[in-house]
Amino acid sequence: MLKVYGRSNSVNVQKVMWIIGELGLDHERIDAGGTFGLNDQEWYLAMNPMGRVPVLDDDGYILWESHSIIRYLALQNPDAGLYPTDPRLGGDVDKWLDWKLGFLTPALTPAFWGLIRTPEAEQDKAAIAASSKASAELFGILDKHLEGREYMAGDNFGLADMPVGAFTYRWYGLDVEHPDYPNLAAWYERLCQRPAYQEHVMLPIT
Repeated sequence: MLKVYGRSNSVNVQKVMWIIGELGLDHERIDAGGTFGLNDQEWYLAMNPMGRVPVLDDDGYILWESHSIIRYLALQNPDAGLYPTDPRLGGDVDKWLDWKLGFLTPALTPAFWGLIRTPEAEQDKAAIAASSKASAELFGILDKHLEGREYMAGDNFGLADMPVGAFTYRWYGLDVEHPDYPNLAAWYERLCQRPAYQEHVMLPIT
């Protein structure tokens, strides 16, 4: 049975739990990181020297980094069709996973940390405003990409939707600028209808 180490309010853990839910895989999630600790202990660092969550234990095979984990699980379950084997179709997926890491994460994170995990008296309002603006611009790029598409890599739900989809829930839940992006909103609404998204991503933002 799969074991996932990580707390449920981590967006990186949520990606992994979301694909586990989509695939219906037997699993156990062990709270780690944040207030739960454990990730600074020697046995944990032996699994992941970076001391971050999530970590996947698949019958002794240890894997860390959330995008590596979701690719691994998708490739293990090819019949689900979440990650294409064709190199060009796979490239269409991978570019959005990298876009999320390289652009969306650094843009949105200052607003998230500032508004959610920083006392109001200590908040950097300028940094939050800059983060709000940068995030809105990136979601505008995604809105244009989604025109004429049901999902990020075409007409079928897949791996490309998961990392950005988890962050989109967080974005809509923050008190930041939300321009009128009809294609993005329609895509997000489709995600909100998925039971695994509801269970593992649509949680209180803390």
